[in-house]
Amino acid sequence: MHFSIPETEVRSGENGSTYVAYNIHVNGVLHCRVRYSQLLGLHEQIKKEYGSHVVPAFPPKKIFTLTPAEVEQRREQLEKYMQAVRQDPLLGGSELFNSFLRKAQQETQQIPTEEVHLEIYLSNGQKVTINILTSDQTEDVLEAVASKLDLPDELVGYFSLFLIREGLEGGCTFVRKLQEFELPYVSVTSLRNPEFHIVLRKSYWDSAYDNDVMDNRVGLNLLYAQTVSDIERGWILVNKDQHRQLKSLQEKGSKKEFIRLAQTLKYYGYIKFDPCITDFPEKGCHVIVSAGNNELNFHVKLPNDQIKEGSFKVTRMRCWRVTSSVPVANGTPAPCGAGKCEVKLELAFEYLMSKDRLQWVTITSPQAIMMSICLQSMVDELMVKKSGGSIKKMLKKRHNGSIHRSDSQQAVKSPPLLDSPDPNREQVVKLSTKLTSVTLRGISTSNSTSDISGNDFHGNYAFEGIGDDDL
Repeated sequence: MHFSIPETEVRSGENGSTYVAYNIHVNGVLHCRVRYSQLLGLHEQIKKEYGSHVVPAFPPKKIFTLTPAEVEQRREQLEKYMQAVRQDPLLGGSELFNSFLRKAQQETQQIPTEEVHLEIYLSNGQKVTINILTSDQTEDVLEAVASKLDLPDELVGYFSLFLIREGLEGGCTFVRKLQEFELPYVSVTSLRNPEFHIVLRKSYWDSAYDNDVMDNRVGLNLLYAQTVSDIERGWILVNKDQHRQLKSLQEKGSKKEFIRLAQTLKYYGYIKFDPCITDFPEKGCHVIVSAGNNELNFHVKLPNDQIKEGSFKVTRMRCWRVTSSVPVANGTPAPCGAGKCEVKLELAFEYLMSKDRLQWVTITSPQAIMMSICLQSMVDELMVKKSGGSIKKMLKKRHNGSIHRSDSQQAVKSPPLLDSPDPNREQVVKLSTKLTSVTLRGISTSNSTSDISGNDFHGNYAFEGIGDDDL
């Protein structure tokens, strides 16, 4: 998740005095307003809990009133501080940090703690109304939905809550996966836009884990509803013959068989993102990106209007990073309005194109952070499988609170997926610390001879086939 403090405000206190408020944004949207003294209090608590050697530097107090230049300097320092804390796997996932953000979010939006009804959408558009407190965090809301649906405790960790925006003609834009530092009711109501909803979807990538979910009646129904929805949206490709088979199974009520057939179809289990821009194979190309099957899939429209398709395997990504920038006019950043800043987000990853050639590929998209979180969660599953562990146990531990790290925090300091064949490459491990940065120091030893199928990115843009002996 991208934390920033793009602006400050002069506000009036209770006794008529004024103070400077620092507006903390997440993914370009206002999350909370805080005073310097509040952040200093958080800093002191973190130091007390974890020790001074762990905590990043905090901007010092000033005796006199700050000048505009000093306010700007402090804003930049506080922004770096919040990003450093968030990116630290220990501090960023701590209940101390997350509870501070939840409380600040609620105070900023001026929503009192009270019982409310919250509608959670299923993939088929069905709504589940739950009774919660406005101060309930994401895990509380997820448990409430699971309880309402009679989903067993051991399956709760297989699902997550996502903030989405419904578009025209049934279109769906994934905004983000709801995190532990936010209050779902406050997050969705503060947007004041009926197009935004909270949706329950599965949170894993490997279709082998469908078996665990399908053994339960409720889990089967949820997975079936998501599969039907993805097919209707066109996220899963279906030809006429397959469509006929699926229709027949649907009419018979054969949900498991329906899912089994869907698992064999192209793009099953993928998340499809809105059209965006990439610099591959050349700058300014329009692209539709999908995430799934341990890869990012590209449908690229070239300048000559040709459409090319290719896939970038996560195990061949040396590292990736998300960066942001605010449009500048006459040397001054564009002002934020209505709690939202126009932030340009880019996901860039360094990819092993051939045996000795790494190349950066950049995607410019408002969903860049969501893409990054998808990549990291794929890595998490692969690492569990490589270590011989069970994702079922990992999900259960995370649900029970033994793991307090979101996908974005894990992205900061990930152990290597595979051992690096070249120790000299360790020098380029650390990338931008401005935002989420993921480092994979190893290269895949997949059984396939190429990560890009033979008809993908023809001509000058073709990837060279790489076998195990080449790595």
